[in-house]
Amino acid sequence: MRYLRCGSGPALVLVHGLLGYSFSWRFNMPVLAKQFSVYAVDMLGAGFSDCPPDLEACLRASAERLLRFLDAVKIPACDLLGTSRGGAVVMMAAAIAPDRIRRLILVGPVNPWSTRGKRRVAFFGNLVTSAIFRRVAPRLELVRGLVLRRLYADKHRIPAGTLEGYSAPLVTRGTLEHGLRVLRTWTQDLRELESILPRISHIPTLLLWGSQDVAVDPASADPLSKCFQSCRLVSFSGVGHLPYEEAPDDFNRAVLAFLTQA
Repeated sequence: MRYLRCGSGPALVLVHGLLGYSFSWRFNMPVLAKQFSVYAVDMLGAGFSDCPPDLEACLRASAERLLRFLDAVKIPACDLLGTSRGGAVVMMAAAIAPDRIRRLILVGPVNPWSTRGKRRVAFFGNLVTSAIFRRVAPRLELVRGLVLRRLYADKHRIPAGTLEGYSAPLVTRGTLEHGLRVLRTWTQDLRELESILPRISHIPTLLLWGSQDVAVDPASADPLSKCFQSCRLVSFSGVGHLPYEEAPDDFNRAVLAFLTQA
């Protein structure tokens, strides 16, 4: 399992979204590392980590692997930051081992109250569709570019090299297939996620959302926030699904303000 590490201080672990990897945090790690030991993982099946053909793709399995990573690098307790599906992964991990998680930072997290993308999930989770998509997707550079541009509210904010960076690990054998397997358990995963939220209601939580997020509905932030006893919501106006890339300075300030509050 590949990961990046920098800085010193309390441990802060960053978890990417579906088909993302540690590359997602290139504008955040140098800033956050001034006060924290920052770990940015490539979850198994993503980025440049191994992708065994029999790797289980459900949410709970991903969360359990994240906790085993903490064991492997000897992190007894940490702050967890997750984006998109990674947000769901860190919530599940916190529910499994709540004594190990100090605080949660959830960035446009996949959650039971957002209906966006349900049809796409069902479409790409279908076995026949998946087989066809696997054959053509590695050659669809144009499609990947269109998807990336949809995730930004302002297309002019996409940094140079972003498409190339996200495309690089997709040529790794098994990465795309694993992403498609994730979609097959999506609905069941969300039901389980909703059922375990009471277990983490006591953990101080920060919700970060782009107001123009087309992937996870910003309106779902309100019902999600009510699941926590202490929850702060920060919305980035005019920003899409990737605020850590589209508005990194504002994002870094919000994260540090939450983590360093008295």
